[in-house]
Amino acid sequence: MKNKRKNREAFLEQGYWQSYSDMMAALLLIFILIIAITLAIYKQKTTDLDQTRLELDTAQAQLDSTITDLENSKRELEKSNEELASSLAELQQAYAQAALTQEELNKAYLEIENAKNELTVTKNELQDIVGIRTDIIGALQSAFNNSSMKVDAHTGSITFSSDVLFRYNSSTLTTDSKKTLQEIIPMYLDVLLQEQFRGYIAEIIIEGHTDTDGSYESNMELSYNRAKAVADFCLNKKNGLSEDKIEQLQKILTVNGKSWSNPVLKQDAAAGQEENVDMAASRRVEIKFRLKEDEMIEKISGILSQE
Repeated sequence: MKNKRKNREAFLEQGYWQSYSDMMAALLLIFILIIAITLAIYKQKTTDLDQTRLELDTAQAQLDSTITDLENSKRELEKSNEELASSLAELQQAYAQAALTQEELNKAYLEIENAKNELTVTKNELQDIVGIRTDIIGALQSAFNNSSMKVDAHTGSITFSSDVLFRYNSSTLTTDSKKTLQEIIPMYLDVLLQEQFRGYIAEIIIEGHTDTDGSYESNMELSYNRAKAVADFCLNKKNGLSEDKIEQLQKILTVNGKSWSNPVLKQDAAAGQEENVDMAASRRVEIKFRLKEDEMIEKISGILSQE
């Protein structure tokens, strides 16, 4: 009985440890399995994380590329805006220049139109006095018909020999010359200053000339002084002109000294040869007139040159 009990206890004790070992083995197996599963999960998670990181890196690279593209697009847009602003400014400037050009063109058209109107008026005025020189010369020739003084048929001028009016190298009128001038001057100026002609007379000119003997400067002084002596005679009311005509004459009278710049040449003489100068004829005082039509011709020429 005792032996059976011992064997049973021994068997029971042996079975206990065996069960315990099995249980520990099962627990170890479960632990290993858990570790394996955990490692597998960790490995999978790591793989997934790496994949996610790779995808994130790819996405970041795409994002960086997109940002770069956006920045490039922004720069291009800004450049386009600058070019557009520059083009707009150029266009505005072109519009302004076009407007200015049109304004200048309109102004030029207006000036041309005004010039044409002025030319028309001037032409009409000129037509009103066409032939007046012929009428004046005709009236002068009629007035001097019975006089020894001859009126130039082309210019209407009269010429006094300096040898008749002055002594040699003198600018003082002689007594005999004053009698001649008292006869000729009023007759000549009365025609020019009569009402029907005086409105057309722009200038009455008394011009002194000398021969080629002596210097230009001394002859200039002499020729001017002689012309002035005749002018002073004309302006003296004791010498035949009325105060009214003297007043009119003062407004249009010009005195010139020409020295020997315009000598009279002998007949058939070549110009510019001193030996062919008619010395006596060159010493002279001329009285002539200039019509307002001459001024109008110059005015028309100026208008035409502007066009």
